[in-house]
Amino acid sequence: MLGLTLAACGEDAGDNGEEPEDADVEDTDTDTEDDDADEADADDDAEAAGDGGTVTLGIIPSWTDGLSMAYLWQAILEDEGYEVEIEEINDAAPLYTGVANGDLHVYPSAWPEVTHADYMEQYGDDLEDLGAYYEGAVLTLAVPEYTEIDSLEELADNADMFGGRVVGIEPGSGHMGVTADSVFPEYGLDEEFTLADSSTAAMLTELDSAIAAEEDIVVTLWRPFWAYGEWDLKDLEDPAQALGEPETLNFIANSEFSSEFPEVAEWMGEFQLTDDEYAELEDLVVNEYEDDPEAGARAWWENNSELIEDIIN
Repeated sequence: MLGLTLAACGEDAGDNGEEPEDADVEDTDTDTEDDDADEADADDDAEAAGDGGTVTLGIIPSWTDGLSMAYLWQAILEDEGYEVEIEEINDAAPLYTGVANGDLHVYPSAWPEVTHADYMEQYGDDLEDLGAYYEGAVLTLAVPEYTEIDSLEELADNADMFGGRVVGIEPGSGHMGVTADSVFPEYGLDEEFTLADSSTAAMLTELDSAIAAEEDIVVTLWRPFWAYGEWDLKDLEDPAQALGEPETLNFIANSEFSSEFPEVAEWMGEFQLTDDEYAELEDLVVNEYEDDPEAGARAWWENNSELIEDIIN
């Protein structure tokens, strides 16, 4: 109505041959267009800032499969208008608890079939499996290439070579449970060995020191893992398959995630990596861009853009 009033005043002033005061009729439409453009820009800025919602990913930072996945998906989702928070948890038990109770949305690199099967059973209906992104993940016990045994069957008779210790990782990890409850009794290690609780970082430090001194050491490892590219290692044969069959790496979410973020759940469910693609991602995130893992993830994305575009478009 104000615009119409101003227009009418403009017509009267023109009839009198006088310049109207404070009557900028043409600017009224221009101002409206500018306001619309400003609103559109604001909408774009809101989307870029995370208007799609906030997705929280939980990881154990020393487990580099989850670390790599989290930073890759942070880059993907932020470019698609979501805000992403990465929460670092020290152990698998509170990580799964956080996903189950909704404090965390997704654990982006779970081992649900064997290693974390107990957690999957424990939390049951509170979790949702969005799908596997990698096939053929395995738990291992590994030694330096120069170590003169090749099988878990030989460990019990050679405890002195290793100081009677298997160097482990975080005590709540599935690997530690499988090693203690399956590997040790299967191969008669209970009397000759202790399974040393540690952390992944501390285990790798001890492994590095032992190899530098050309000493024997046996550690809990897994594939895929960048450590196999860093040191010359060999997996001890497991004829009884006490460490379990190869399994998949999966996106495990809170049970409400698909209803809250259906688009993201669909993208994650379609995502898959080959051995070479996975190795490149982990190497970039963990090694080449150690101080800026998101930059490593984005570098991988640039090299594999078609893979991501096929999922989100």
